[in-house]
Amino acid sequence: MAVLPRVLFFIAVVILHFSEAQNEFGKLPESYRKGVKLAEEQVNSHNGVQNHFLFFKSLEHSSIEAGFNVNYFYHHIHLKATKCSRGTENADSKKCAFRNDRPVIDCTVCYKMFDGEIQMEPKPYIHCVHKPALSKEMELARIKHCNSMSVSSGSMTLLASVGSD
Repeated sequence: MAVLPRVLFFIAVVILHFSEAQNEFGKLPESYRKGVKLAEEQVNSHNGVQNHFLFFKSLEHSSIEAGFNVNYFYHHIHLKATKCSRGTENADSKKCAFRNDRPVIDCTVCYKMFDGEIQMEPKPYIHCVHKPALSKEMELARIKHCNSMSVSSGSMTLLASVGSD
């Protein structure tokens, strides 16, 4: 009999955990959700990926308003493998439960938006790696690359701004 309450508690914690990831994605401004989708598309397009990956957590983000409806975005996120196979249509964390037996994928996404749309010039920067393999050198290279995207336009660096979103 003592096992049943423990099982019910475990199920409640798992459901709460999954809904939190979906809620966090829903709370992101649309401009950041578009960047998350870029990272998800890149990771899920790799041939070696067997499971579908979805947004799991936002670690930090910032933006720069460069004027004339131009904005630069920096977003550091985690993606997590789900129990759905790669290529699952309309996948979300309600339909595809997260797996807890795989490391998260740590991604940095930097991109330019004009009138709410991601621009292809400069090319959006998406760097994703399994969390255990992420090194300090990689982190510094990401920041340097993202800062160079906005500096080339004559604006301040992305990581020097304090996001208000």
